[in-house]
Amino acid sequence: MAALPPELPPLPALTRAEGAFIDSYLHVLDLLGRINPVRGDGTYRGLRAAQALVGRATELRDALALMHERGETELHADTLTRALRVLDGERRAGLVAVPPPAEE
Repeated sequence: MAALPPELPPLPALTRAEGAFIDSYLHVLDLLGRINPVRGDGTYRGLRAAQALVGRATELRDALALMHERGETELHADTLTRALRVLDGERRAGLVAVPPPAEE
């Protein structure tokens, strides 16, 4: 019998707008990771990701605008950080970063 992977902690309670914000933010990170030139992917893959980025950035803007319109004027960093960690945000953000220089 194969061992099951460890169960992830539950997502913290988020408003619908916060959930849309986190989802859109992560989609933008994924697309930026595909565009990142240090990853060595081809131009077509980067082009497709850049084209999709426009729509995802609009969704991100709309989620933030909705939060603001509803009176959610503050981002609850601790709660959103927990949500990002559960949803693999650290790894996904790492795809956007430039790696440190190789030690010689």
